[in-house]
Amino acid sequence: MARFTVQRQIDASAQRTWDLVTSWEEHGRWIPATTMRVTVATGGVGEQFVGRSGLGPLAFDDPMIVTRWEPPTDTRAGTAGIAHTGSVVLGTAEVQVVPQPGGRCRLRWTEDIALVNRTLSRPLLPFVVLGGRFAFSRTLAAIAKELERPGGA
Repeated sequence: MARFTVQRQIDASAQRTWDLVTSWEEHGRWIPATTMRVTVATGGVGEQFVGRSGLGPLAFDDPMIVTRWEPPTDTRAGTAGIAHTGSVVLGTAEVQVVPQPGGRCRLRWTEDIALVNRTLSRPLLPFVVLGGRFAFSRTLAAIAKELERPGGA
């Protein structure tokens, strides 16, 4: 498994950040070459969505299901757990929004992922970690930018 965590301070409330980051279809705006669609809408545990990543014949589906749903309060972090259930990517993700003083929050994203093909997965894991950190750092920066702009999400 490749494990990486990225986090970012955001000048927006934990609730606004949670609402945006758990709006799964919005992720396609921030993740390059990816579209997202919700396939089962529950608004919490059991929600299912699919990320389609890549270009042309190199694209693949990454179906996921929400396994944990604890929205934030003014004093407690919110956590969403996600399981990758597809035929290419396996593992879990955790999105956490931690309230901070002054109406700010910290957004943390952790991925524990592997490729289904274990033979390919082992030598690629260091690149998956580096690429994942880079990609998710950019994603969190885009989310922060959207939340922090005047009139933003």
